[in-house]
Amino acid sequence: MRTEQITAKALKQVGDDRYKLSLIVAKRAEALANGAEVLLNIDTTKMKFADIALLEVAEGKIGFEAFVEEK
Repeated sequence: MRTEQITAKALKQVGDDRYKLSLIVAKRAEALANGAEVLLNIDTTKMKFADIALLEVAEGKIGFEAFVEEK
């Protein structure tokens, strides 16, 4: 799948909110860089953390709720 298609699919998952999507991808990419487990069943060895995070959002594996801190 092409990056444009993945991005469009991921945007739909977050209600077309680009700010929310960028925040989720940034936070998830940071978590992956720090050793978090990949939630996808594909070979991600040659993928960048941001690309993995974007694909996880597109596939519905992770969403905004995962990053909202309880007060």
